[in-house]
Amino acid sequence: MPKTPVTVIGLGPMGATMAATFLEHGHPTTVWNRTAAKAAPLVEKGATLAATPAEALAASELVVISQTDYTAMYDSLKDSTHALKGRVLANLSSGSPDELRRAGDWASGHGAELLTGGIMVPPPGIGKPGSYVFYSGQEKTLDAHRETLRALGDITFVGTDVGLAMLYYQAQLYLFWSTTTAYMHALALVGSAGVSGEQFRPFGTALVSALAADGPMGYLRIITEEVDSGLSPGADNTLRMQAVGAGHVVEAGQEAGIDTTGPTALKDLFWRAVDMGHGDGGLSSVFEAIRAPAT
Repeated sequence: MPKTPVTVIGLGPMGATMAATFLEHGHPTTVWNRTAAKAAPLVEKGATLAATPAEALAASELVVISQTDYTAMYDSLKDSTHALKGRVLANLSSGSPDELRRAGDWASGHGAELLTGGIMVPPPGIGKPGSYVFYSGQEKTLDAHRETLRALGDITFVGTDVGLAMLYYQAQLYLFWSTTTAYMHALALVGSAGVSGEQFRPFGTALVSALAADGPMGYLRIITEEVDSGLSPGADNTLRMQAVGAGHVVEAGQEAGIDTTGPTALKDLFWRAVDMGHGDGGLSSVFEAIRAPAT
C-alpha cells in the first residue's frame, strides 16, 4: 500500500533528518528551504524539491515544519497563505505556549489546522529507539496522521490546547539543561583540586539515577507527591538548613575560582522561600517561591 506523502519545510539539522527519516520509511517527501542548496542531499535520496512554499504546501496534506521559531514560519508562508486551506501544519519548531496558541488562530484563519510538537531528542536520535514527540491540538487530526508522524518517534498526545506541547517541551529542556549544567559545575568544582571528570562521574551517575528511583534519594517521586498534596514536611532536613548549605556551595565555588552564577541563584531562591515563611518545611517548599516570582 502506498505510503502517505509528506512535506517538510525547513532543512536545518532537525528538518533535514526528519525528511531523511520519512524517505527511509517510504513516504513520498517534498521539501522546501529558504536556502535551496540544503535540499541537495535529500533530493539525491529521492525527495522532491519544491520551487516555492506554495508548491510545497500543495504537494501534501501533512506539512511538517522545523524552523528556528514561529516567526520563520510566518516569513516563509506569508506569500502562500492561499495554499494553506485544508493543510495540517505539524510545527515542531520551538516557541512559547502563547505564541503557539496565536499560531493556531493564524492557521485556522487560513483554513489550515495546527498540530504543535516538541521532539525530545537531538537530530541523530530522530526516529531511533527512545525518541518521542509531545503533540497537542485536535487528537482526531493527530490520529489521521499518526502512522506517518510515528516515523519521527513515539507519539505522546498531551491535550487539545496547542500550547501544551511546548509547555512539556520547555519543561523537559529546562530540566535537561539545568541538570547537565549543574553536572558541569560539579566537574569544575572537583577539577579545581585536580580530580578528573572520569573520577567523579560514577558519583554523579549514582546521584542522578537515585533521584529517579524509589529509594530514600528518590526526590522526583518525593517532590511530586509533596507538590501535589501541598504538604512539605521539613522533619530533620529543613529548607533553612539546605539554604545554609547552598551558601556553602557558593563559597566553595568562589574558593575554587569558578563561576558561581548558578549556585548563587539557587541559594537566593532557597532564602527567598525561607523569607516567605517556609524555612521549617522541606525542599519542596521552594515550589511556593517558584510559583510566586520576586517582583
